[in-house]
Amino acid sequence: MFSFLKKSEAPIEVQTDVAEKPRASWTERLKSGLARSRAQLGGRITSLFQRGKIDAEMLEELEGTLLMADVGVAATQHLLDELQARVKRDKLETGVQLQQALSDILTDLLLPLQVPLDVSTHKPYIIMLAGVNGAGKTTSIGKLAKYFQAQGKSVLLAAGDTFRAAAREQLTVWGDRNQITVISQEGGDPAAVIFDAINAAKARGIDVVLADTAGRLPTQLHLMEEIAKVKRVIAKAAPGAPHEVLLVLDANIGQNAVTQVQAFDAAIGVTGLVVTKLDGTAKGGVIAAIARTQPKPLRFIGVGEGIDDLQPFSAREFVDALFEQ
Repeated sequence: MFSFLKKSEAPIEVQTDVAEKPRASWTERLKSGLARSRAQLGGRITSLFQRGKIDAEMLEELEGTLLMADVGVAATQHLLDELQARVKRDKLETGVQLQQALSDILTDLLLPLQVPLDVSTHKPYIIMLAGVNGAGKTTSIGKLAKYFQAQGKSVLLAAGDTFRAAAREQLTVWGDRNQITVISQEGGDPAAVIFDAINAAKARGIDVVLADTAGRLPTQLHLMEEIAKVKRVIAKAAPGAPHEVLLVLDANIGQNAVTQVQAFDAAIGVTGLVVTKLDGTAKGGVIAAIARTQPKPLRFIGVGEGIDDLQPFSAREFVDALFEQ
């Protein structure tokens, strides 16, 4: 019925980054990955602040720049209000002072999202992942597995997306390349697959279980009910679990990310976020929108296809990468 997969016959390519030359540091990759967002946000703000003294015209242009970068109305107003207050309080005048002030205010806004994921509190620590189709959920699971392995943790993958063969096959490749057991079943009940995976993890003394689920839109009510059922079944397999419910968001969707957080949180109680594909969009400002309206811990961000291009979120690193020229 269930299969413990080790090898795949499917010709699926998975980026493992076994490169001949040393990879750039995470800071360098983050800055490179945020190039489009930096051009949309940081670059325009730098040019704007070069005028020096802040006035109504500058504020209007700054507002437009923030909104164009998908910072959102609420976060934009917060940033403008805080900047004006700081200009008045500290008597800021130069472009350098204004940019540093905005950078600090944005960092302060994002800091509450900077909450590292601690998987040492339970064994196995069960992480359920959800998201819409195409958000990068299955790929993120493979990268997270490698991340936890690098921390010395043993990992087991549960292929809970029983409807999409490619998802199961992709997880199988990740498992084979990283010597991680993948529990899968073709078709059938995704909750049953994850239930079996949790029991297998208990028996084997596994540290972390990463449970994939099928992609779904928040408007697909029957599928949202199904994922709520998956969560209930996980709790039956391990009281108190899942210990983390990660929602994977594609940065390209901009403000729609806020709507997705709201909908999935209502259905399954989201405890953390993963924002992927920041390297392919100019909408990196959406993280500020999330921080202002749906402040869930941002556990990881992704800025590339490489296996180590998904890393824990740091507010200061992110803001510096947005503004550095």
